[in-house]
Amino acid sequence: MARAPFQLGEHTIMPGQRLQVDVPVARLYTHTPLHIPVEVVHGRKDGPVMLVCGGIHGDEINGVEIVRRVLRAKAINSIRGTLIAVPVVNVFGFLQQTRYLPDRRDLNRCFPGSESGSLGGRIAALFREQIVDYATHIIDLHTGAIHRTNLPQIRAQLRPGSETERMADAFGAPVVLNAELREGSLRHYAQTRGIPVLTYEAGEALRFDEWAIAPGVRGVLRVMRRLGMLTGEQRRRTPAPAELANGSSWARAPIDGILRPKVRLGARVAKGEVLGKVADPFGNDEGEVRAVADGIVIGMSRLPLANEGEALFHIARFDEIEEAETAVESFNSSLVPPPDSFY
Repeated sequence: MARAPFQLGEHTIMPGQRLQVDVPVARLYTHTPLHIPVEVVHGRKDGPVMLVCGGIHGDEINGVEIVRRVLRAKAINSIRGTLIAVPVVNVFGFLQQTRYLPDRRDLNRCFPGSESGSLGGRIAALFREQIVDYATHIIDLHTGAIHRTNLPQIRAQLRPGSETERMADAFGAPVVLNAELREGSLRHYAQTRGIPVLTYEAGEALRFDEWAIAPGVRGVLRVMRRLGMLTGEQRRRTPAPAELANGSSWARAPIDGILRPKVRLGARVAKGEVLGKVADPFGNDEGEVRAVADGIVIGMSRLPLANEGEALFHIARFDEIEEAETAVESFNSSLVPPPDSFY
């Protein structure tokens, strides 16, 4: 029995066809139309409908490159099921190189949205109706915020034996955070509809971090292979099992001043260890930033300037810290060329 065509809005994609679609989203003040770019790869055989999207925050551009490379992978040519690839969701923020929409709303707090709501609500409703609701599985690509960088990690709401857990295990990131859902996020909306979602966090906003992009591409393809969407053997060796963090916390600036970090992204730290020092420009007043728990540094500020109370080092806690350290080291060694400790 022949597979049915895939319908996306007014567009019909036949089995074995790839089609680039521009989904109208809004107009600029100049009356210039703005579109969300989408590419659909509709396989000849049945399978899941995977949505891979980047740029919900407009300045998080690593995901844009991950989507591009996934679409250029040869394995995609013989896909089972359907891939919906959206490199940039927040086209307004992408054009302005900012996380937010023009009204300063965070698009990832606007779902499920409303056709009669704010700009964010309208874009969320459009993206939900025309794209998200077609998906059976989702991978949402993110980076750290401006002037912050993240160790490659998966954030998901995990339940033992769930499809989400199976996807997270396949992805191959060194760290998995069992993160609660945030209301208004794409992940919250999708999971309430029973759609398993992974959020991949890696690198820094407004940067192309190769050590974050290449593992992201491999992770997406691994998940697709685990779901039966791709055939053939995986060429690279299987990554070390990810370690599940049982929580995380931030070490904050004790005073206003200039930060001099003492540890790097991915480092193992002990509770009370000095992670960095903050001092005024003359060095007359100095405070130490100390780890609030044993763990791995999975995020940190890249901006030396800090205000008192500002989050500077994000530390994930693990039941088995040695295994977590090994997972990060194994991940680091798998990158060619290896990063300078992710920093």
